[in-house]
Amino acid sequence: MNIDYNFKFQDGRNIEFKVSGGSSSPSQGQPLPAWVRLEHCQCSNCPLKPGDTPYCPAATEILPVVEAFQAEDAYQKVEVTVTDERRSYFKQTTLEESLRSLLGLKMATSGCPVLSELKPMALHHLPFANSDEFVMRSVGYYLLQQLFAKRNQQEADWELKGLVERNQRLQLVNQALWQRIHAVCKGDSNLKALLNFFSMASSVSVSLESQLRKLQARMKGEG
Repeated sequence: MNIDYNFKFQDGRNIEFKVSGGSSSPSQGQPLPAWVRLEHCQCSNCPLKPGDTPYCPAATEILPVVEAFQAEDAYQKVEVTVTDERRSYFKQTTLEESLRSLLGLKMATSGCPVLSELKPMALHHLPFANSDEFVMRSVGYYLLQQLFAKRNQQEADWELKGLVERNQRLQLVNQALWQRIHAVCKGDSNLKALLNFFSMASSVSVSLESQLRKLQARMKGEG
């Protein structure tokens, strides 16, 4: 995976981030902020231990993004170009929407044992995905996993119960990450992005059936 995010601001600034799919590790001798340490607002469902893993993998991964955009206005317009090994995407949008896309990608590839459940989707990253696209992709990938499970003589979950449980786990992580960076963000770009990402995960765990009915109606041409 090699994905490049380039942000062009209206004042002429350019900020670029590259995501390779490998988790970041803290630089030796470089002091890291307290909110990156594992025990700081540690997720209630985190299986890691501070003695073995002193820094939260997800927080470490998003640290450069948080520091770059912590004082920025979430609703300012930016031009964002996302380039991967197959194609490029371009959109004039708010900083919040583009950061939601970048943060989601970095968290899924961070090495966090909970967020790693999203890594299959990250390998086929779709920038700027809206709520309907998130639901369709989540359900599609999950059903594909169930098909492979059935072919391997394992029990398949066609009722999507495991998908709901997965997104409930993701919500706990998103909430904890939001708490981690809340105190350091002078602007609201990172917080808005995480809250938006959190609401999309909620749409799968809280109202999946209604989301599926809406998508079914659209596929039938009913709205």
